[in-house]
Amino acid sequence: MKKQIIYSIALTFIWVGFVGAISFMEAWLKFQAPNITTALGLGIGQLVFKALNSVEITCAIVILLLIFSSKHPQRFKALPFLIIALVVLVIQTVWVLPALDARASLIINQVKVPPSKLHLWYVILELIKVTGLIIYGIKKLRIHTIR
Repeated sequence: MKKQIIYSIALTFIWVGFVGAISFMEAWLKFQAPNITTALGLGIGQLVFKALNSVEITCAIVILLLIFSSKHPQRFKALPFLIIALVVLVIQTVWVLPALDARASLIINQVKVPPSKLHLWYVILELIKVTGLIIYGIKKLRIHTIR
């Protein structure tokens, strides 16, 4: 396997690891810690998810650069699954995360906010994104390890 392929596969699974660790573990665990108020937990969440989003955008750009710099004839074969993850990332970056951030800021500032399904949408999108990335990574491994 060429370096671009190896790096793109590795980076795909690193991306999955980041999302899994933050979205599916840290996000709810922090509220289980003693003395963590809702406002403090939301403030931490704003910082962590902004950082995660930056890491995800970087992973996406680097993976795309690696794909397009590769000369392998099957470099685009699993691309639809990556595209699913990229579309989800764009939706999260442009719509869901800014809306969640604004909502968190209101709550931190003790403004009463109505119930919202934004968190549910975020979780659903995370599941779709992670599924797309895992399938993409596995398909890339199969394509490039079978001779």
